[in-house]
Formats: sequence, structure tokens, C-alpha cells
Amino acid sequence: MRTLEAEELRDILVGCAFLGTGGGGSLKAGLAKVRADRKAGRVFRLVSLDELPGDIWVATPYYCGSLVPSGETAFMADQGKYEGRECGLAVKVLERHLGRSIGAIVATELGGGNTAAAFSVAGELGLPILDADGAGRSVPDLQHSTYFVAGVPIAPMGIANKFGDVVVIPSVVDDFHAEALVRAMAVASGGHVGVADHPGPIREVRKGLVEGSITFAEAVGRAIRDRAKDLLEALLETTGGVFLFRGTVVSDCKYEDREGFTFGQTALRGAGRFRSSRYRIWFKNENIIAWRDGRVDATVPDLICLIDEDRREPILNPWARRGQRVAVLGLPAHPIWRTPRGIETFGPRSFGFRARFVPVEKRHRRRLS
Repeated sequence: MRTLEAEELRDILVGCAFLGTGGGGSLKAGLAKVRADRKAGRVFRLVSLDELPGDIWVATPYYCGSLVPSGETAFMADQGKYEGRECGLAVKVLERHLGRSIGAIVATELGGGNTAAAFSVAGELGLPILDADGAGRSVPDLQHSTYFVAGVPIAPMGIANKFGDVVVIPSVVDDFHAEALVRAMAVASGGHVGVADHPGPIREVRKGLVEGSITFAEAVGRAIRDRAKDLLEALLETTGGVFLFRGTVVSDCKYEDREGFTFGQTALRGAGRFRSSRYRIWFKNENIIAWRDGRVDATVPDLICLIDEDRREPILNPWARRGQRVAVLGLPAHPIWRTPRGIETFGPRSFGFRARFVPVEKRHRRRLS
């Protein structure tokens, strides 16, 4: 077990934002949240799965909704007294339903906002956070999880919004239906809700976890922070990824917020050896598929990650701005995503694209020049 200090927390969240492929919530808000928690005296303890008994119960808290808030009525705007505490409230509601205490917290995904939410709940409740998550990246829908691929039940679920409304879903047909129910609540709640799901003893939920993912994100964040090294070389060395493209953002990102998701595209004009090429990335919260000069270049479940080379910051959707100098990296997904069930659940065809999934390292060689 390791107590995390300020620099380690920042590295973790910056790394999670990069691995979040444009989604996963606001990095700025996530960093502010953990700073406030530390100022309040809360402690963040990271623990490996092997350090805890297999009968310890865990739960997975997170925010569900889009990064862009939906419109609110005047009444809603005045009544959000639980703003920022929705996930902790969801865990408490789930504990009351289960009649048992949760002994450790798991992040639902890697993202600057949602990983921070899990850390914050762990600090609030005095619990350790597992060095693991339920995706190995960030994902748009609830069924897009390694829990689902491995067959770990999502219910019972606790849900809470900023007004203090709470719901328990004791059982649900499947994760697709859970997605529809929770997303509808997010839309009705002004854009997002706090959720706590996948409760169970470690020995039962472990098969659905990407182990070691938090320390991996920390290494990625450290590589981004280390200005003594070339940024892309450090990232490729740390992640085993592929350099896909370099260019500038053509125009401010065009997007729409619809049904609790942020949909849009990011367009790049090539620079350097890519100067004669154009690049386009379609996202549904997260980057889903990319084209170079009209040909498919990378797809989910592999990771399509953008970083601002001047500011050394991950680019989140939909905030790419005209003139930003951007590098695009492709990272291999966790092996569970590359199984037939993983590709069926989270491959390009699950989003309505005709492209088939081809591992990013098979499409590209791992080199910078």
C-alpha cells in the first residue's frame, strides 16, 4: 500500500487524461478536486489487488454524462446542493441497499475526471483505491467495460444527482439497459449523475479488472511532465504505442451534445513529414475512429490519444482549438478488448462504422521518423 503525494496524484490524473482518449471528464476539475481533498486532510492510499483479502467488497463510483453540461431550469440551478458529492452519495446508497460496507474503491475507467472521482470517494470514506480499473482507458457507454466483457454483473447500482435525488437499481436486464436508464437520469439531472456499481468481493470482480492501470497512468503522466526528454519518444517508450500523425488543428472543434453524449470531429492539417496529409477523428465523448487522407487509420478498442505538443497537455473533447500543434498516438488496447466479445462490444462496428478492427501496431510501425 502506498500513500500518494501531490506530484504522484498529478502524474496519475494527467496520465489518465491522456489515456482517456479525449473523454473521462475534466482534468482541470479532477486536479482541483484532489487538491481540495488533500487540503481537507484526506489521504489517498493506492493498493494492489494482491494486498487485500479476496472477500473484501469493492464498488466502482463514477460520473455518467457528457463533458458539456445540458441546459437547466432556474429551479435546477438553485437546488444543486450535492454538486461534487454525487459519487460518494451513490456509494452510501449502495451500501444501505447491500447491508454491508464497501472496503475498497475501484475506478471505472482512466480519465482525468472519473479517476479523480474514484480517488475523491476513497478519500472521503477513508478507503484504499485499487491499482486497477474497469476499462484500461476511457469509454462512452456503461456496457463498454472490461467488467461486461468478463461477465461481471453491473447491478445492484446506486445513483445520485446534485439535487440529492437517489435511486437504487437492484437488478437490470443487461448493461445496455443499464446504460439507457442511467443516461436518461443524467439528462434529466442537468447533464450528469453519480453512479456506484459492480459491487462484489475482490475474488469475484477481479476477472473484469485491468490490473496495474493506475501505476501505468502514473508512468505516462511522469513521461509527459519530464521536460528533459523528448515528449513523443518518452510517451512511445512508456506506452508501447505508435506515432500516427502530427499537425495543427484546422478549426475549433465542432460538436453537439445529444442524449447525454458529446459527438463531434477533430480535423488536423499535417506538419513535417505529414504536411501533405489531412487527419480526421470522430468522437463520442472518446476518440472512436480516425482517418488519414480518407482511409481508416485507427479504431477502437485501441486508444487514439492527442496531446498538445507546446503545452504538453492531453487534449480533451470537444476542446481542440484552431492552431493547436497536436501529435496523435495510437496505443494497443488491453488484451481483453481484443477478444471476439471485446471487439463485438467496443469495436468500430458497434458504433455503426463498416470498418473492421485491425490492431494499431499491425497498421503502423513503431517509429517517429
